[in-house]
Amino acid sequence: MENKSKFTIQVNGMAVQASDGETVLAAADRAGVEIPTLCHDPRLTPVGNCRMCLVEVEGQRRLQPACTWKATPDQTIHTETDRVQRHRQLLLSLYIADKVEPASDEVMPALRRENDIERFANQYGAELAIPAIDAPRHGRPDENPYIHFDPSICILCERCVRYCDEVEGVNAITLAGRGANTTITTANQSGLLDTTCELCGGCIDTCPTGAMTEKKPFGIQLNPNADVKEVRTTCNFCGVGCQLSLHVADDRIVKVTSPPPGETLNDGNLCVKGRFAYDFIHHEERLTKPLIRGEDGQLREAPWEEAIRRAAQGLLGVKKRHGKDALAFISSSRCTGEENYLMQKLSRAAFGTNNCHQCAAT
Repeated sequence: MENKSKFTIQVNGMAVQASDGETVLAAADRAGVEIPTLCHDPRLTPVGNCRMCLVEVEGQRRLQPACTWKATPDQTIHTETDRVQRHRQLLLSLYIADKVEPASDEVMPALRRENDIERFANQYGAELAIPAIDAPRHGRPDENPYIHFDPSICILCERCVRYCDEVEGVNAITLAGRGANTTITTANQSGLLDTTCELCGGCIDTCPTGAMTEKKPFGIQLNPNADVKEVRTTCNFCGVGCQLSLHVADDRIVKVTSPPPGETLNDGNLCVKGRFAYDFIHHEERLTKPLIRGEDGQLREAPWEEAIRRAAQGLLGVKKRHGKDALAFISSSRCTGEENYLMQKLSRAAFGTNNCHQCAAT
């Protein structure tokens, strides 16, 4: 592995360590200096589309994009000067003028995705400086069940397109049209179900304005005073161990998102199952209590303690009558690595057999 040389740059008067090939944004972020961005995602190749991250670099006449500008030894960067602040306010006012509005009223406010335009406008005191531009972008009908696109709040940052290309590698969506008619679309204006789209929802997670969002929360009626809690858990659809953030309101899961990139092994990515296949959790036919068979041959609900005791008695009975190797334990690829470890421990330590298998083993 190549060892990159380290050096120091100055950011707002603070010494910040950087390395060869590193951008100003990456070095500043590691040092805890916030530089606002709209088109940047650490998983994607920087392109400098949105111009939100412009900073002053001493020796440069123009403001430079921190996401693409490479750090060099003894460089001096200013991120909060009056010039930079004026640029941010003007840029945000132009975005606001382009009718970058909140998400559909069909989604309850507590379930809407955050619009970074609104957040930055409040943070930097941006106001509408020119008359609003009435140039709506037209979307296309799409009957897919999971992903909704609202072109009226899209800023064409390309994060969704680049994610689909660079991370998923499926190239299902692209920019099309010219001028004010430019929008995100698919080949031949097809619906996502008729493209290479895997419905992973990565475009939703990377979108900075909420133009890409989940369809499933549409129309959900919650108690107006209900708190939506975010609960971290592990996806159980396979053994990879992807981390999920469950959004829970009124004791019901109403949305699933991924933790931010860089925090978990799935790096902010999910598949269609992890993100959207959660209806079974509240399905009316889902078993929520153990069942044991009575002397009449019928299944009845039982406490966990009784069910575990009956299972243990049955396994020990087989071992007593036929020997330990008459038993076999099969675990599931939907279990975590820790759960599979416990299954083999139960097999070997508690019942004394090595007949233990996991359905994803090769």
